[in-house]
Amino acid sequence: MAVLILGATSPIARAVAEEYARAGRTLCMAARDLEEAERISADLEVRYNVEAVAMAFDACDFDGHGQFIDEVEKRVGPVDVALFAFGFMGDQEQSQDDFEQARKVIDVNYTGAASLSELLAKKMAERGRGTIIGISSVAGDRGRASNYFYGSAKGAWTLYLQGLRNRLADKGVHVMTVKLGFVDTRMTFGMETGIPIASPEQVGAAIVDAQEQGVDSFYYPRFWQGIMTVIKGIPERVFKHLSL
Repeated sequence: MAVLILGATSPIARAVAEEYARAGRTLCMAARDLEEAERISADLEVRYNVEAVAMAFDACDFDGHGQFIDEVEKRVGPVDVALFAFGFMGDQEQSQDDFEQARKVIDVNYTGAASLSELLAKKMAERGRGTIIGISSVAGDRGRASNYFYGSAKGAWTLYLQGLRNRLADKGVHVMTVKLGFVDTRMTFGMETGIPIASPEQVGAAIVDAQEQGVDSFYYPRFWQGIMTVIKGIPERVFKHLSL
């Protein structure tokens, strides 16, 4: 049974793929950049002696998602684990001036992810097994002026995964939500913060460990749960005047 990595060229996706490769799992590395996905797949095959297939996919090609999932399973077999690691932060100020930019943020982070999830959920439910892992963000826990398009899309994705988990709970399908804080990726490059930034390798190991334990939802790094509990507890009349 195969592991499908969606957004396979991201550092977190690569770290997760390496964890599964060490366990001898067959991998399908799917990304917009097919050339880079092929390079990563070839590297995994050489280093871990596993089958790793590269495929191109577009999160916003909603009409093509069904054919894409069918082709994945034709090439690597039934998908046992699907990791949703793709995302697009966009630029908040540009999104405020141009809704097409805002729409891309929403469609990549939520609409496209939900479209692909429904297709995989149907197949997994019919087989009575499988895991869907959705990478979300602490940005989805509360709306902030600095990133409310991205945050609202991630918030919708988190809520969707919660509902999907409830729907599939008695069908043998595990749905896991990962709420990430600061991770050392392109999104945090150059960021100045007093809060520790996790490495993609740490995140990858935590995700696979949690999946194997059947965890439903968790924050990583773990201390973000406490941070977000405090932030969510701030009254709106106060919060709306804060620069967070």
